[in-house]
Amino acid sequence: MPRKPADGQKLTRPVSFRLTDTDHAAYLAKVEASGLKPSEFFRECVLQNRTQVVARVPTSSDKRRLLYLFNKTSNNMNQLAHAANAAELAGTATPATYAGILAELQAIADAMREAVEHAD
Repeated sequence: MPRKPADGQKLTRPVSFRLTDTDHAAYLAKVEASGLKPSEFFRECVLQNRTQVVARVPTSSDKRRLLYLFNKTSNNMNQLAHAANAAELAGTATPATYAGILAELQAIADAMREAVEHAD
């Protein structure tokens, strides 16, 4: 499915061109160095009239791992929210229930903070 650019219009018109093997290798090297997808790289060069695309700093393995763990943390937080909501709807929510959930959230926040401090 085509992505929508910032102006909300779908990208529906394909553009293609042919390159020699040498030019193709140079093109792929520049795309790789930019950190963009080939189509994003091409649009950046042509539509923005940029002949020099600034390369993105490669993401370290620590940061990729942090992103993975932070995404997984959202599942834990959804479980806590579900437990709080279920207890509230069942009429069994007590201050101790909320204190326990708050303690879990604080533990998650502390673990995330520590992970960030030890990343490169």
